[in-house]
Amino acid sequence: MEVSYKKLWIELVKRDMNKTELVKEAGISWTSVTKMSKNENVSMEVLKKVCKALNCNIGDIMDIFPVE
Repeated sequence: MEVSYKKLWIELVKRDMNKTELVKEAGISWTSVTKMSKNENVSMEVLKKVCKALNCNIGDIMDIFPVE
């Protein structure tokens, strides 16, 4: 399975929020943001923090696709 965080970046644009603000609001590391920028896996804990900071559900910030 592959992940895409394209929805997260779109959500940040809608909220006029940048990655630095996300790091601060969600209490996550730059390493996690870098991984998400590269569509790499991050822990569920990171995803929960992002969802809490943005007051959204996990499906609002990411998609999972099967690898063919």
